[in-house]
Amino acid sequence: MTEGDVAAFTHLGPTVRDALSERGFSTPTGPQRLAIPPLSAGENTLVIAPTGSGKTETAMLPVFDHLVSDGPPEGFGALYVTPLRALNRDMRERLEWWGNHLDLEVAVRHGDTTRYQRSKQAEDPPDVLITTPETLQAMLTGERLREALADVSHVVIDEVHELAASKRGAQLSVGLERLRELSGGFQRIGLSATVGEPAEVGRFLTGGRPCEIRQIDVGSNVDVAVREPEVTDEDETLAGRLLTEPETASHVRLIRDLVDAHESTLIFVNTRQTAEALGSRFTELELPIGVHHGSLSKEARIDVENRFKSGELDGLLCTSSMELGIDVGRVDHVIQYKSPRQVTRLLQRIGRAGHRRDEVSSGTIVTTRPDDTFEALAIARRARAGEVEPAAIHEGSLDVVANQIPGIVHSRGSTRVNEAYEAVTGAYPFRDLAEETFREVLSELHRNRIVWFDENEDRIETSGGTWQYVYANLSMIPDEETYEVHDIASSTRIGTLDERFVVNFARPGEVFVQRGEMWRIAEIDDDEAVVKVSPIEDPAGEVPSWIGQEIPVPYEVAGEVGEIRAVAQPQLETGAGARAVGRELANRYPADEQTLTGACEQLERQIDAGAPMPTANRLVLERQGKSVVLNACFGHATNETLGRVLSALLGQRAGSSVGLETDPYRIELEVPNSIGTSDVVGVLRETDPDHVETIVELGLKRSDALAFRLSQVSASFGALKRWQGSGRLSNERLLAALEGTPMYEEAIREVFHEDLAVERASAVLERIQSGDLEMVTHRGRTPIGRDGRSSGTELLAPENADASVIKTVRERIRNDRVILLCTHCTEWKVKTKVKRVRERPECPECGSTRIAALNPWADEVVQAVRAAEKDDDQERMTERAFRSASLVQSHGKQAVIAMAARGVGPHNAARIINKLREDEDEFYRDILSKEREYARTQSFWD
Repeated sequence: MTEGDVAAFTHLGPTVRDALSERGFSTPTGPQRLAIPPLSAGENTLVIAPTGSGKTETAMLPVFDHLVSDGPPEGFGALYVTPLRALNRDMRERLEWWGNHLDLEVAVRHGDTTRYQRSKQAEDPPDVLITTPETLQAMLTGERLREALADVSHVVIDEVHELAASKRGAQLSVGLERLRELSGGFQRIGLSATVGEPAEVGRFLTGGRPCEIRQIDVGSNVDVAVREPEVTDEDETLAGRLLTEPETASHVRLIRDLVDAHESTLIFVNTRQTAEALGSRFTELELPIGVHHGSLSKEARIDVENRFKSGELDGLLCTSSMELGIDVGRVDHVIQYKSPRQVTRLLQRIGRAGHRRDEVSSGTIVTTRPDDTFEALAIARRARAGEVEPAAIHEGSLDVVANQIPGIVHSRGSTRVNEAYEAVTGAYPFRDLAEETFREVLSELHRNRIVWFDENEDRIETSGGTWQYVYANLSMIPDEETYEVHDIASSTRIGTLDERFVVNFARPGEVFVQRGEMWRIAEIDDDEAVVKVSPIEDPAGEVPSWIGQEIPVPYEVAGEVGEIRAVAQPQLETGAGARAVGRELANRYPADEQTLTGACEQLERQIDAGAPMPTANRLVLERQGKSVVLNACFGHATNETLGRVLSALLGQRAGSSVGLETDPYRIELEVPNSIGTSDVVGVLRETDPDHVETIVELGLKRSDALAFRLSQVSASFGALKRWQGSGRLSNERLLAALEGTPMYEEAIREVFHEDLAVERASAVLERIQSGDLEMVTHRGRTPIGRDGRSSGTELLAPENADASVIKTVRERIRNDRVILLCTHCTEWKVKTKVKRVRERPECPECGSTRIAALNPWADEVVQAVRAAEKDDDQERMTERAFRSASLVQSHGKQAVIAMAARGVGPHNAARIINKLREDEDEFYRDILSKEREYARTQSFWD
């Protein structure tokens, strides 16, 4: 044991050191060596280290030591606050051992704690209480619990980086100031994954008071490789077995091989859709890989966690649900499927591997396309260098202020305004809150009868609605209307969906996950708040349509992708091939030659096409027909802000709406013919950068997105009754009624904070107008510009097409005719247009759903199905009809559309339907690709 090791544990008393020996802690971990000395000295401390590196014991050993040395208090001695109930479960299992050996009581309290247990805790408080931010809010209002909280000497906030960037954290920061009023001060300990600007998170933790920062250098302990698989002969065979494309098969095969090469592997994906899609492929291959995400039931999640921990599962497919410290045993490798989008995400995820013995964390990023690969390379390099994004703290959330004022007056009774104001502004996120703004919030609460504001006495009193408000608003997680989900066949209730899901996603025909099963939406009844669904009988052949909110790529990461392009451009222009450029990039980035070569081929195609290269310092504006693409390496938020400015101002010029799609590297516009390329250039060169915020806000005033947020914010102010929901008041009326209020101001602030980057966008316009940022135009689409069309999908589209072509294909197929034939009774046959086909075709004669969709000239197939003869031709036609009917039965109208295309039979239709995608346009683009393939090879078939 080194001198440093000895120094760490010698700060602890003999009772705790004896327990350490019994527990087998002979050598401190890195965080323990760094943080136990200041923690033992009672300093406020932020401990930054990867999951699984002993952070919990780092924080709690000095806390236990103080409680043992000073003697257990009458009330609570320490609070351990975690953001997830699942972490409560893990923490209790880990901390109870120490409590038993140190004669200290450890207990858990959250929303599911029984009334008996709560009463017992109030009468005889445990020495250490594990709880959630929301339960702490409730505890601050109970008279006996407040007495017990007065003895708190230590508060540990787990996963503080998660809370710092959320309204839950803003609420907790005020709660800690209210706790401080009761206890007279306490030691604050924060446990965090790697985060940028640690001092800012420290100030969030302490309310701006002094804070020691103890940080493990994670980047130097991370070994990450970026790999994009090359399609092999095995993948061609595997694709047939999985009914998917060879590219997807190559992803499945590489992940399978990586899992086989390690003992226990976490496979992180960015969306629940991808988790289910890959999970269905692994199920088809009978591989021991489980799925873990938020749509699964608690029981299902615990089951796969235990099976992985026991070794029954070799791999676990998971989303951000597994980023936090849920204990799943030892992990020796982490796979990230597609770019993790952010450095913090990569470090949190890769950091789950190998840290139980201070080992290097090893991981592989499996990428799928050039943008994805370059982005992953930039993130991997930045992770090694410790260039991490800061936590985006919510500054001055007015709905949190509205939430806390009733809690303060309910717990304290009659309160002077300045005292309540000081309690709120003592929290770091509210340090700059103006008293005038605070009083505006207070006046709104008074109007809504949540509290009584006596302006003459300058005091706040409780009202008839205070008690009900406080206990109905313990959480800052939006309380959305709940839609019941009913099986349309049996009318049984199978679960619920939240309002955001229904408003932003749900429509007939879409597929989603609930309780680990997949369902197709048949009907939505907004009045009754019911979604009627039918089960997907063959989940291996389906993927959910809903992907949730996309993880935004930061400005800095997108900029580095632009820098990589800038480095490659002169080499490619002087004749160096993609392979040579890839070899040079290998000196800086962690990827094999094949992966780098494959990504650089995109840049080589750009040069070969004679198109300018978009870089961090060059914008490329390209146009074809109505489609305009501004190639801009500025990340999601900046591009979204610039896109809204362009869309709004060009729409004003044209007198009609302008379509907008953005990704981290492109702003794609669908403009009327009256808008010229010079108009787009003019907006960028002439718009005052100082007007960006105003322009965007004016555009937001008519948006459903703002209305939805406004309905949630106004509920926090008591302005809308919870049971009304935003659906009872039109968006236009809601926006008009609340404009100019604190609720409106907060809804706008939230949109700008979470989705936009006004300062960055303004700076881009300044650089364009000063000549510091080059802007060039190009007639026609470029290889890089076109690749944005598949940015949301798992695969490159085989042959890209612009929006006008896709619209033409969609309309043509909708107006094509098909024959529908019931293969069960064979009596019902009808010729109709595709657009008139029901979502779930059904025979009116016998009720069967086995309906074949045939070409309008396929009467001979109908006769073959109806005939008893079994010659070879009739057998082939009959088999084709039955395969068509099986596809329609499983996929409904989507299958009819696919088989109505030129030269697309049941086999190709199945491939199109089962392909991973997140966009309806991609569905029609794949149909178009198959039609073109048929046109090229038609002479071989005719």
